[in-house]
Amino acid sequence: MRELPWKTAFITGASSGLGRGLARWLAERGVQVFAAARREAELRALADECAKGGGRVEPVRLDVSDPRSTFAEIARIDGACGGLGLVVANAGIGFDMPATRMKWEQVEKIIQVNVTGAAATLCAALPGMLERGRGQLVGISSLAGFRAMPGMAAYAASKAFLRVFLEGLRVDLLGSGVRVTSIYPGFVKSGLTAKNRFKMPFILETDDAVERMGRSIARGDAELAFPWQIVSMVRAARVLPTALWTAVAARARPARDGIASGTTDPDRPS
Repeated sequence: MRELPWKTAFITGASSGLGRGLARWLAERGVQVFAAARREAELRALADECAKGGGRVEPVRLDVSDPRSTFAEIARIDGACGGLGLVVANAGIGFDMPATRMKWEQVEKIIQVNVTGAAATLCAALPGMLERGRGQLVGISSLAGFRAMPGMAAYAASKAFLRVFLEGLRVDLLGSGVRVTSIYPGFVKSGLTAKNRFKMPFILETDDAVERMGRSIARGDAELAFPWQIVSMVRAARVLPTALWTAVAARARPARDGIASGTTDPDRPS
């Protein structure tokens, strides 16, 4: 691969999973990485690991659920380092939360991290990038953001926001020198997916997913969705009429949700 187009990068959610893997991938290729997360000990361990191979990782303790602090800290680092070349909004959370057992506190947390936190991350570096006429913004959305499955209403909606937000940025920034990349992974082994109690088809190893993401970002791709098997299913699901999709998805609803799987809509005649 040719030399990467940026000297500096900022990544949220870098203490584990895809964020940690991507931070290491970039550091190994000579990029100075500002790795942000709440768990400072894990970030320092990452920095030490990368330093052994000559990589530079700067730990940044940050809670993206606080958008004002997130915006301010990224803007500060952007000015202090001479300009961030790459910013990746990766931090995200999700809960197994069917509507029959939905808790507002969990919904609110998902919105704070996946929506306002991600938007603050991307917006913070944008003024500097526009002034310099170069840079790249990346958002880690999800294939779940195209059509919701049982128990994923809040999570899928948050990823749908990020998908559309990135698309809007891409339209507005065309010709500005600032690139926008949207990443839509399927199931990837991580701390987040380890909590899932349902079958995850075609789940990928973290290193495999990171390699795909890193290469796509370096190419400046507008979008990357993987794996192709799940992408094909999502594309098919998107063209189904709403009533048909609701019936199909409801059949996958576990009995523990409190409603029998496959029950017809109570507001529609049977």
